[in-house]
Amino acid sequence: MEFRNIETQIPFDSRKVFGKPFYKLIDELWETINQRNGIVPIQEGAYIGLTGIPFFNEEVIREVINNAFAHRDYRKTSEIVIKMYPHRIDIINAGGFPQGVTLENLLTVPSTPRNRLLADVLSKTGIVERSGQGMDKIFFYTLAEGKPEPDYSHTDDFTVTAILHSYVKETGFALFIQSIQKELPENEKLSVFDILTLCKIRDGERKQIDKDIAKRLEAKNCIEKHGKTNAQYYTLHRRYYELAGKTADYSKITDWNAEQVMAVLGPYLQKYGKAKKSDIVKIVGDHISEKQLRNYLDQLRAIDFIKTEGERGQMVYMLGKGFLENSDIITKALKIGLKTLMEKGEI
Repeated sequence: MEFRNIETQIPFDSRKVFGKPFYKLIDELWETINQRNGIVPIQEGAYIGLTGIPFFNEEVIREVINNAFAHRDYRKTSEIVIKMYPHRIDIINAGGFPQGVTLENLLTVPSTPRNRLLADVLSKTGIVERSGQGMDKIFFYTLAEGKPEPDYSHTDDFTVTAILHSYVKETGFALFIQSIQKELPENEKLSVFDILTLCKIRDGERKQIDKDIAKRLEAKNCIEKHGKTNAQYYTLHRRYYELAGKTADYSKITDWNAEQVMAVLGPYLQKYGKAKKSDIVKIVGDHISEKQLRNYLDQLRAIDFIKTEGERGQMVYMLGKGFLENSDIITKALKIGLKTLMEKGEI
């Protein structure tokens, strides 16, 4: 194990060799790492009792080292090398991934230990997880703490390299995950694939969201579904934005609808008479996607609140008769919603 104060420096600041029997070595190794471990503080008054997030999670470090010991290529004489920095740890192990294991299937491929007997001994003595669940644990704990995904991208045919970062993207996500886990019964706790999906939604990824996982997360009040038909999208549950101090972001994402578009577009059209699509995009800003805006404009055209003139590319939007002749109804609609008035037959 080598420690460097700066990630770019070549000479190490300290170096220690561990050569004891593994059952003693793993504890001593963790104690050595933990001496330099730090804590990411959590906002004061967090109601779920999480006081801080360690730079390096003990469960994750132990599991990565256990995997390195169990699955390394013992035909090669090099050591397992751990390079520690203040905010990163690299674990470098002899031999590439076992046959059939790739970066793409790390979490889904059946367990394929290179050293079957050694893996069985470590499993039966409780050192490593059975059935390949160790990798699940590594990703689960890392992502649930709001940290970047464990990085195995530097692995090649000769070595497996695992890179773990200590920095937390945002403590609000960690608080959110912990609050959910505390409320769920044991047989319904979040899985690593649930956490991966929540990370995708948090980061604004709207494609490649597994529908079955999303349905399950929605039922557990982890996510919310917004929009209609092909314009539907998911956000994390409102509780996440409250814990992360991002209620304004939540409002920006969820509160926009046809009424809100009309509320900002109407005064502009009253003043200037017409607007191009590019003008409307600037007025609305980046609050909603282009597809959502198109959907809302179609709704407003259907009830004649706005109308269009000109061909595609030269089209302009103007106030329709429905808006000009029903100012009382419009004021009411913007307050209680177009859909409600349409259902009542008032529009």
